[in-house]
Amino acid sequence: MPTSALLLSGGASSRFAGYPKALVSTGNRSGIRRMAEITLDLGFDPVVVVVGPHHHPIQDALRGVGVQLVDSEEWYEGRTASVQAGLRALPPAHDVLLWPVDHPFVAARTVERLAAARDSDELGLWFIPSYQGASGHPVLWKERVRADVLELRPDAPIRALIPELGPQVRHVTVDDPGILANIDTPDRYREAYDAWRERQGDGWTDD
Repeated sequence: MPTSALLLSGGASSRFAGYPKALVSTGNRSGIRRMAEITLDLGFDPVVVVVGPHHHPIQDALRGVGVQLVDSEEWYEGRTASVQAGLRALPPAHDVLLWPVDHPFVAARTVERLAAARDSDELGLWFIPSYQGASGHPVLWKERVRADVLELRPDAPIRALIPELGPQVRHVTVDDPGILANIDTPDRYREAYDAWRERQGDGWTDD
């Protein structure tokens, strides 16, 4: 099944004092560039980056990377509005990897694991990574979920759809604490960055 990647960076980063979370360092590249290059390397096509008030700095950070930027004109309504803007830009009949920029330390192997779980599961529709029993990001949706998300109010939480899908929501066990590392404040970013570097060990690489 063809699969698009939707990288979500439409917020104002208010808890970062307005500094774009997309631009935080993840080694030798910004978080949004790392996410874009991972998804491109894994064959997701197209890779769409949803942006809001930080369009220009994010565009500069992604210069030379083969992604499409989409403006979320209603970003102030909340995350769902930005997701909907991105979904409207994707080709029909594509599954979707939704990866918020708040989780830039996810390992590439986790994204591969989600895609493999989707490929081997005919009935599952929504694939959520799980580490030590806790759910995280990114998530992968089969194409059918897109219509349900687009029908939501722009300010409604997407997770409200999960109970309706019931057993078609799959939790995919991964060995990656990065799925839980939400960098919603500078302190949490520093903690997540240090933990990520420690996981790399002496042979640290930006992966």
